[in-house]
Formats: sequence, structure tokens, C-alpha cells
Amino acid sequence: MANLLSWGRYPRQPQQPHAVNWSEDVPATLSAIAALKQGATLAFGCGRSYGDSCLAESNHVLATSGMNRLLAADWETGIITAEAGLTLSELTRIALPHGWFLSVTPGTQFVTLGGAVANDVHGKNHHVMGTFGCHVSHLTMIRSDEGLVECSPVQRPELFAATVGGLGLTGIILTVTLQLRRVESNEIDQRSIRFDNLDEFFALSKSHDVAHEYTVAWVDCLAKGKNAGRGHFICGNHAPNGQLKPIAPTGLAVPVDLPFSLVNPLSLGLFNTFYYHRQLHKDVASRVNYSSFFYPLDGLRQWNRIYGQAGFQQYQCVIPEQHGADVIRDIMNTIANSGSGSFLAVLKQCGKIPSIGLLSFPLHGVSLALDFPQRDALNIRLFNKLDALVHEAGGRLYPAKDAHISSIHFKQAYPDWSKVEALRDPQLQSQFWKRVTQ
Repeated sequence: MANLLSWGRYPRQPQQPHAVNWSEDVPATLSAIAALKQGATLAFGCGRSYGDSCLAESNHVLATSGMNRLLAADWETGIITAEAGLTLSELTRIALPHGWFLSVTPGTQFVTLGGAVANDVHGKNHHVMGTFGCHVSHLTMIRSDEGLVECSPVQRPELFAATVGGLGLTGIILTVTLQLRRVESNEIDQRSIRFDNLDEFFALSKSHDVAHEYTVAWVDCLAKGKNAGRGHFICGNHAPNGQLKPIAPTGLAVPVDLPFSLVNPLSLGLFNTFYYHRQLHKDVASRVNYSSFFYPLDGLRQWNRIYGQAGFQQYQCVIPEQHGADVIRDIMNTIANSGSGSFLAVLKQCGKIPSIGLLSFPLHGVSLALDFPQRDALNIRLFNKLDALVHEAGGRLYPAKDAHISSIHFKQAYPDWSKVEALRDPQLQSQFWKRVTQ
């Protein structure tokens, strides 16, 4: 197997994979990596974490994608048990013909069940369904100090809470038991509403969140003045009737690593202007398939290559509800004035449903996510300004996307980190965790 990188490819720390295709392989592989005496290891699924949370201290990882079997399924109740290496795409392909879909899905289907648990991923329906971990009822893991262990909200609940959102540090997840949700179609009834500024976004969100399960917005991160924060508000619900046929992933891909980034002030300005004006009418209703609604970026495989060999960093923050409008406006203005930014800046509301996960990212408020080409000096200056705004407001950054947060800010934002550290498997350690806790 070729060496592995994080999705953002920054920091560029190639990981040497050690394949585990069966749960029985895990203990011996853990022992083999420990014998190298180069540091602790980590499970590595699809590598869709953007920063260094999926990079092992030793740069040796357990590649779990071969553990991708569906073990049990009750198509009357929608409860399934599968190995942790099964991807959301593979699960959907199996479950959708039976009338079941993921209760929560992030913006890519190419993540494993183990990764979805470890990062407690969330989606466009957080305000009504919470995080992925809210729908997990049971986990099995291998710990180097205990062997096979099981946990759930009632069986070793402290370990379960540390594992959901625990960044893969509490054990090698083997199986996940998950509740799916009923659907009657592979399509979404969608509305796309163009808005002119952030005030209009918050008004749209307030009026449409109660009527739609899924809501999200694209915003123009370069717009200034009266147009600052303009964009498209997209909301939808599962269509009440239609086919239950899975959508095959596209074969389109960026074929090679580019020597330079295609994301620059000129391309950003052209794209954002075009995208904002892409629909002729302010309010457009349509019916679209689930793949284009939930996973627009999956339409171009290996899209991370457009940022060139230096890679990129994603900055994703969440701001508490009481400060959301003002702080997001300050953040957007800071980004626009920097001249850097993202093709797709994503703005969405997070609801009140709490996660059991000790390190779960969402809180009741508003989340903003943007991708920045890796330019050391520019990113450091910009992120320092953004960090100050986020942490003064009591917000936090998403560990699954982070490659820069300071130890002080991390510990302030996630005060339960020490509980996870107390339950960390002694043979598991990520570069992220070492950076923010030690």
C-alpha cells in the first residue's frame, strides 16, 4: 500500500499503512508497530480528516478500509451492525433499496463508520437530528491494554462518551451499531434562495429551519460592504415518493497532483461572482438526487489536488447562538479583507440537541467552514485574527479539520479533554492530540 496523507495534505506527514482486514489482525498489528519503537499508532480509514488528527505520532497507522463488512441488518427497524471500515457510500448502496438512509451524513460519503464515530460528524440536519453519535447504540473495540471491549450509553458509558468524537484515541473501533432512518425516495425536494447579505441569511434560517430537515448556505467569502455575506440558502426534505436506487459515484477526478494551487484571488473572484449569479430567479424549487444534494464535492474525486502540492487548511468554527450574527460578520469581513478564501464557504445553523461525545464539535449556534491554500505567513496572520474572534465569543474549532489550534485555545474550548486523555489507549496517539495536550 502507498503511503497515506490527510485530506488537506498539510502538515505533509506521509503515513505508512499496516493493513488490517479482520478484527483478529488488530492485536498483532498493534504489537508489530509498538516493536518499531517509533511512537504510538492510530487507525486510518479513508483519510478525510483535513489536518493532523488522522496522523499517528509514529507515522505508522492501521489501515482499516479492509474491515468493511455488513454484519447484521434488521430492515424492519433500520438497525444495522457493520465493521468500522465500511464507508457511508457502501452502507447507502446496501440500505437504500430497503428504504433506509443515514440519519446524519456529513458533506462526503467517502468516510468510514469508524471515522464518522471518531469525529462525531454532523450534517445539514443538526438542528433536528443532532450528530452521528446520537444514532450509535453500541461499539466494539480493541484496546492494547484490555483486548476486546464493548461500550454503549449504558455499558461502560464513560468510555462510550470518550470514543464518540474521541478522534480514534480510546481504542481501534471494530464494529458500529447504528440506527438508520426511513425514506421513500432517493431524491430531495430542494429550494435554493439567493440572499444579499448576512442579515438575510439569518432571517431565512429562522423561517426555514422549522419547515426543513436540511438547511445550509453557500456564502461569497470575498464580498464586501452591503453585499458582505451574500450567497445561496439551500434547504430540503426527503421526497415523499420515488425510486430507491443508489446513485453511483462519479468517475470524474483530478488526475494528478498539481505543482501549484488553482485557488488564487483571480480564480476565487471569478468563481464566487459566477456562483452567486448562477440561478436566474431568487427562489428556485427543484427535485434532486441525494448525491448532488448531500455530496456536491464528491462529484470531483481527489478535488484536494487543485490546491497543489502544498495542500490547504480548512478553518471551521462554531459560534454560540447569542454571538453568532455579530461574530460571523466580523469573521467574514476579516477574510474578505485578507484576499484569501474558499471556492465553497459553508454557513449553517447548529441546533440544541447535545451529543454524548466529550469532544463533539457542534454547539447551539452558527458554523462557518472555508478552505485556504497553504501559504504559511498569510494563513498564520489570518488564523490568529480569526482565532481571537472565535475564542472571545466562546466558540471553538473542529478538530477533524484543524492543523493549527493552540493548546490553550483547545483546552478552553474542550474542557473535557482530560477525561479523554485519561481513557486514551496507551498505544494510540495522534500528532494533533500530542500538539494540543502536551
